[in-house]
Amino acid sequence: MADANLPTATPTETRCARCRAALSESDRVTAEDRVFCRTCYDILKLELRRGVATMSEDINYPMAALGAVLGGVVGVLAWWGFTVLTKIGFGLVAVVIGFLVGQGTARFARGKRSVGLQALSVAVGVLSFLVATYLVNMTFINETLVQRGESWRVTFPPATLDMFYKVVAINFGIMKLVFLGIVAYEAWIIPRPVKLPKP
Repeated sequence: MADANLPTATPTETRCARCRAALSESDRVTAEDRVFCRTCYDILKLELRRGVATMSEDINYPMAALGAVLGGVVGVLAWWGFTVLTKIGFGLVAVVIGFLVGQGTARFARGKRSVGLQALSVAVGVLSFLVATYLVNMTFINETLVQRGESWRVTFPPATLDMFYKVVAINFGIMKLVFLGIVAYEAWIIPRPVKLPKP
């Protein structure tokens, strides 16, 4: 039998994580591991929506383009440099192009995000991949020409668009398409706008 003189435990009072007001059962909203009053929860929701909206406003597209191009140049040089040093045209290295272009776009846009930035990033990523493919193929073609004793070389930049197309098209099979798809996906996903769940 329980002793009637022992003190009974009182339930701890739940308080709002923001304003510290005591909460009743009807006035509490749970978000992740915190509990808020309805007023504070609505204020935080509004601030979050406003913050997300400003991420797609006042975008400096020239700076974003500069960041994308710089990322593309570094990615192209990484793939081409790997090929020159190892004598292996390892296409998986090309995946770094999409990452660097996407990062360059987002960083030079000062963390801004928009569909316009995504389109810019993908365009620069795809173009960078094609330029890198040209350089890698050019390297192997020129090595073959040297072995054959030929005096002419494939040049960079290419003399014509037709020459660019023909050099890029060499060995452009399913794996190159897969790598190109990965480059485009990474360039698209990094500067994507933040989407909040609908209330």
